[in-house]
Amino acid sequence: MPIRLRKALLLALAAALLLGVSFVQQSLNRDREELGLTRAAPLENAPPVLAFTTVALGGFRGLISNALWMRATELQDEDKFFEMVQLADWITKLEPHFPQVWIMQAWNMAYNISVKFKDFADRWRWVQRGIELLRDEGLRYNPNDVLIYRELAWFFQHKMGANLDDANMYYKQQWANEMAKVFSKAKPDLDELINPRTDDGKRRAALLSDKFKMDPALMKELDQRYGPLEWRLPEASAIYWAAVGLEKAKENPTKVDRNDLIQLRRVIYQSMQLSFQRGRLVADPIAKRFELGPNLEIIPKVSAAYEQAMEEDEKNRDNIRRAHRNFLRDAVYFLYGYNREMEAAKWFKYLATKYPKDNLITGDTNSLPANMTLETYALARLQEDVSETSRDRIKAVLEELMFNRFRSLLLDEDDRAEGFWLLATKVYQRYERETASSGERIRIPPLEEIQRDVLDRLLDPQAGLLPEYRARLRTKLGMPPETIPPATNAPPGAVVPPATYVPAARTTEM
Repeated sequence: MPIRLRKALLLALAAALLLGVSFVQQSLNRDREELGLTRAAPLENAPPVLAFTTVALGGFRGLISNALWMRATELQDEDKFFEMVQLADWITKLEPHFPQVWIMQAWNMAYNISVKFKDFADRWRWVQRGIELLRDEGLRYNPNDVLIYRELAWFFQHKMGANLDDANMYYKQQWANEMAKVFSKAKPDLDELINPRTDDGKRRAALLSDKFKMDPALMKELDQRYGPLEWRLPEASAIYWAAVGLEKAKENPTKVDRNDLIQLRRVIYQSMQLSFQRGRLVADPIAKRFELGPNLEIIPKVSAAYEQAMEEDEKNRDNIRRAHRNFLRDAVYFLYGYNREMEAAKWFKYLATKYPKDNLITGDTNSLPANMTLETYALARLQEDVSETSRDRIKAVLEELMFNRFRSLLLDEDDRAEGFWLLATKVYQRYERETASSGERIRIPPLEEIQRDVLDRLLDPQAGLLPEYRARLRTKLGMPPETIPPATNAPPGAVVPPATYVPAARTTEM
């Protein structure tokens, strides 16, 4: 073949290939735009050599980020967490669509760096910064990444919600203060935030959307599905972000690991269980702080969440089954302690039907459901709890004893009421002795403060006690008569008192 003809054919082939590439490139550009792969933030405050190398190498940014990643790993192994912060920041600028670097940097801030400070306010700033990094920046570049949603939900559930950090109550207080700027009422009105009609409502709705990146419509849906939730506590936010992650996973189902979805669902039912144990926020205007109490209203939904998890997670079904059984044991005990006997009896029957071959009391081989009544189970659990050092359980036991004490006074069983006080004192003293060296994270309020909180709830006109019972209790305790508030235009019977605080004829033999 003549050389000129060969060159002409090669040029024609090259032109055809370039034309074909142009069509493919247009398709690639559209895909990159749809998947968010074209964004790349410029480096800020980087050394001149790094900035120059980044610009000069262009497409070799991945090689630079790999080198920085290896150096960051070395710093982590050497516990040089502060030095890691800047390196990790550069890596996120170089490779913003690499979720692991966002997760590592946020974890470093919330867990490793925060505990280097003794002052709780300093710790909170680093925890807050880790959450903001994932929520405000990581999800901006990776809006469908399940791992970032899982990590964000875990921060709320574990770092803020659990009792593993000495500053955990400070974290909860600060988060409650932040969310109180949105939810001005104890019972949030999500409809008001979905369709705000006032300037104040519009301001709070904008704050929820712009700062906290939360959708009030989805919050309402989750509240109906899993609640009622206390949105000022971290467990509600953990449920929210896990639920968002599950929804986002549906947009790219082929890119999602099934195990990641299971972990997101696990965050939901574990956070619901924590909300049951301590998902009620009780403000103390005297001490200028809040305490946490059980949220008994979500018991049916927590049980349903466990059962759904057992169906979906075959690998961990036995573990979830045990957790469900333990939850039901707690639910029965809590309901009985709060004088909700009908509900306690209902769940005790369900527990006996669901797990008839499992002992109800740890270490007691004769405590099968068929061998126990509701009352004998509750008394055995009380004795079991007294020997434990769980902050939440001991506080619940002390509240129950205070309720029983005041109920006994109303029934003119003064000696028995004094017995409840003496037992509560022994429980409190034992707990203090056994946790004296454990730090602030498992401390409970003074016994007198717990008693005052229970009494305030009982004497609240809207709590359920009839006026004659409130007057009798005040007389028994040597308190002045109740001050009658001015009449209102509220229709008769507008307040329906819950059964929780109504004194019952049931007695509990100790």
